[in-house]
Amino acid sequence: MTTSRTLAAAAAGLAAATVAASYPAMASAAPSTAAAADGGLGRYYSQHLPWKACTLGPDDEVGRSLDEAGARCADVTVPLDYARPDGRTITIAVSRLAASDRAHRIGTMLINGGGPGPSIDMPPYIRDLMGKAGPRYDLIGMDPRSLGRSAPVDCHWPSATWVRSAGETRRSFRRSAAFAEDLAARCAKTNGAELPYISTRDIARDMDVVRGALGERKISYNGASYGTYLGSVYATMFPGRLDRTVLDSSVDPRRWGPGLLAGTEGANDRALAHWAGWTAKRNATYGLGATPAEVLTTVRDVVRASAREPLRVGRYRVDDTALAFVPFDLLGTDEDFQRAALADAIRVFKKAAAGPVEPTKDLDEELAFLLTGTESRYGSGQSAIICGDAATSRDPETYWRAVQSHREESPVFGPLAYGVNPCAFWPVRPREPLTEVGGPLPALMVAATGDTRTVYPGSLALHRLLPGSRVITLKGADVHAPYQRGYKNDCVTGQVNDYLLTGRLPARDRTCASQG
Repeated sequence: MTTSRTLAAAAAGLAAATVAASYPAMASAAPSTAAAADGGLGRYYSQHLPWKACTLGPDDEVGRSLDEAGARCADVTVPLDYARPDGRTITIAVSRLAASDRAHRIGTMLINGGGPGPSIDMPPYIRDLMGKAGPRYDLIGMDPRSLGRSAPVDCHWPSATWVRSAGETRRSFRRSAAFAEDLAARCAKTNGAELPYISTRDIARDMDVVRGALGERKISYNGASYGTYLGSVYATMFPGRLDRTVLDSSVDPRRWGPGLLAGTEGANDRALAHWAGWTAKRNATYGLGATPAEVLTTVRDVVRASAREPLRVGRYRVDDTALAFVPFDLLGTDEDFQRAALADAIRVFKKAAAGPVEPTKDLDEELAFLLTGTESRYGSGQSAIICGDAATSRDPETYWRAVQSHREESPVFGPLAYGVNPCAFWPVRPREPLTEVGGPLPALMVAATGDTRTVYPGSLALHRLLPGSRVITLKGADVHAPYQRGYKNDCVTGQVNDYLLTGRLPARDRTCASQG
């Protein structure tokens, strides 16, 4: 349920002392709702939530699936600007799948599936993953502000993602920079008034209002990918308000920001090499090469071909700034179905280098996400959060130099990891510094050594910042967010679910071997 359709510079904004003065309730360490009522926020924490059906219309598949699972939905009112609680308000959409085992109810758990992206749909899915613990929790899905049903930002983008490669040439880089600049300009035109109030710190404040409105002194938390960053920020801003906490594939909070993809190229190169070995064994099916080296050469050949002239794949034109996103996106797991999808995609691109070709169904969906505006709101809201959290260089040459310094070592993923993105042209600067995450949090962390998104060292970095946490390391697996993804590993799933059921952390860090 997490998605790679997911990035460190110091953010401009208020000094820490000014932030504490502006948000007195947020600076309090007391876990009670009453304490959080300071600063004019009391009416938000004490609001009554009218629960209702989740379906919003005949085409609302998310709402319909929630209703069929027995969930209910509500809108939580929060201030747009927490420094001005009497000003404009917005609503945060939440879903609740109530505990079916009320006699043994443990508490309320809020879920974030990463991205940043919507998470209102997740409670039924997470309940199925949780085994015996699932029926004992009220499970809460929450769309973060700017996404899904929570004051969504829509910049009318011609793409659902801001991620583009710098490509093979200087001309390709200029094209990717112009693309990023255009995306930022569209957001300035359509949502300029809201952008200053979209950040992870504001989402954490929204989370705490949700906690209060639910009548809970503490909540449990299950977050993956970006959700680990959100959870660690929340734990730092609101110490003592988290109960059982699972952090699945963690972000190093010191690296969070527009450049977060930098440093992931090595893990993606290794995963691509592992995929090439898998694909070479199936050369009779895919025709991409009989050895891993031949398969990797085919990948490089199709990228170079797309730089010379965009590949014609059905209704799409795929150039080198776009093509690298496809293997990046499809290397989120080493499961056979995903490896097959990537092999099919490269086979189509290989044929397209010789002339027009039709995409497979999976590739058509991938390219629709990448090259059309059908999911514009997803990328718009995601970028609003990332660009709202931290500033970055506004000089395109900075990115070109970084790309060039990593191109030889990582020719496919280096230009993508270090390329320019809309934050370089963003119309507003962050209003607050990044949170200095840290403090005791008895969380259970899950980390795969081959994670291609939030790479394994990032999880270890967060582990060191959170005394009392424990890490389950999944060795030998190229997978992102193994617990929330439902990756087949009984060792990981069993330990997480035992913790959620009993509340007992392992006495020490643990290691699980891949079952692949």
